[in-house]
Amino acid sequence: MGSKRNLLLPILTAVGVAFMVLGAGAQSGKLAPLPQPFATPSAANFPKVVGWPVKDTPHVPDGFIIDALVSDIESPRWLYVLPNGDVLVAQSRTSKSPKDDPQLAQALTEAGSLGTSPNQITLLRDANKDGRFETRQVFIAALNQPFGMALEKGYLYVANTDSVVRFPYEDGATSIDVRGEKVVDLPAGGYNNHWTRNILFSPAGDKLYITVGSQTNVDEEGIDAMDPRRAAILECNPDGSGLRVFASGLRNPNGMDWAPTTGALWTVVNERDALGDDVPPDFLTSVRDGGFYGWPYAYFGIEDPRHKGKRPELVAEALIPDIAVGAHTASLGFLFYKGTSFPARYRNGAFVAQHGSWNRSKLSGYRVAFVPFSGGSTRPVEDFVTGFIASEERREVYGRPVGLAILPGGSLAIADDAGNRIWRVRSTGTQ
Repeated sequence: MGSKRNLLLPILTAVGVAFMVLGAGAQSGKLAPLPQPFATPSAANFPKVVGWPVKDTPHVPDGFIIDALVSDIESPRWLYVLPNGDVLVAQSRTSKSPKDDPQLAQALTEAGSLGTSPNQITLLRDANKDGRFETRQVFIAALNQPFGMALEKGYLYVANTDSVVRFPYEDGATSIDVRGEKVVDLPAGGYNNHWTRNILFSPAGDKLYITVGSQTNVDEEGIDAMDPRRAAILECNPDGSGLRVFASGLRNPNGMDWAPTTGALWTVVNERDALGDDVPPDFLTSVRDGGFYGWPYAYFGIEDPRHKGKRPELVAEALIPDIAVGAHTASLGFLFYKGTSFPARYRNGAFVAQHGSWNRSKLSGYRVAFVPFSGGSTRPVEDFVTGFIASEERREVYGRPVGLAILPGGSLAIADDAGNRIWRVRSTGTQ
């Protein structure tokens, strides 16, 4: 990894080994010691998506209601709300099995993670503001596994798996037919579902941040070490110039947002597989410019036994993530709640969409979790939207949450790619 480290900014802070972390258990938010690696066997427990019964919905806490805004949209992965209230839906999925393995391909297909990718963005418009979309049409077609979207200074930026492209945008447009301008080339694909690329502009609009996942589980092969753009958050100017690694050692970062109280960049990250049921946890963390977060050599400051003795200096200087959110939960969507319609305790807290496990003997994730923030401190991770698991015994799930967005008026939208739904959570004002 020496060539990769030469391209990184100096690490700002060295942090010692941590043996106690927040939320180390699969669904827990309490302080708990991390189990030893290989304390349990590495499981291959893929879910089977059975789809939602006609009248069923996920479950929400008292004081909230949930309904389906859209109930027949293919593989909605990510959501973006335009200033006029239009909702953009990136539709994509894994289109090629990561290995020449028919059994794995079948398992991924049953899990809703493998198939023909729609490769498009759909526009949803509620012109009369009655909470229902009268307009639904393809907004941009012929993309390459689109995921993140961002509007800035007259351009709509789209993150494909292999590049960031931008399109001229006019307020009220219902489709874009022109060819996109490539802004940045990116390494395509990745380990399992690490093809997703998310983007976020700085509050001033002068910098673009891009997430790129790893190509391997824990880079025992030395492949990721050859490309410093992997397992990292990148930063560049809006035109793509000045590309650099902003933070590294982040195995598969996805959702990003700016903390409303501190202005810091935060992200949610999928941690490594094959160390057992409950180690290590996925995490939600603030991101430091130049920070190194441990992958592949360490997790939460603890050396990965598969890299024992290889880079002790990197293990020592790895930054400890802020909040653990459960092992193998595949936490993807994330945002701070900046709306006003939810009760006060939810404001400025974080919502995390957990797509759900495959490398755990008991299913974990398959929920939207909530992390309350209070003046910069955090409380335990809570269930917020549940009920995605149909049968633990049969490994059946109704759907799998991915992208999140705050709709006009303050309700929470949830993209359920395996269930082909977009859910809406509203406050009843009775909590």
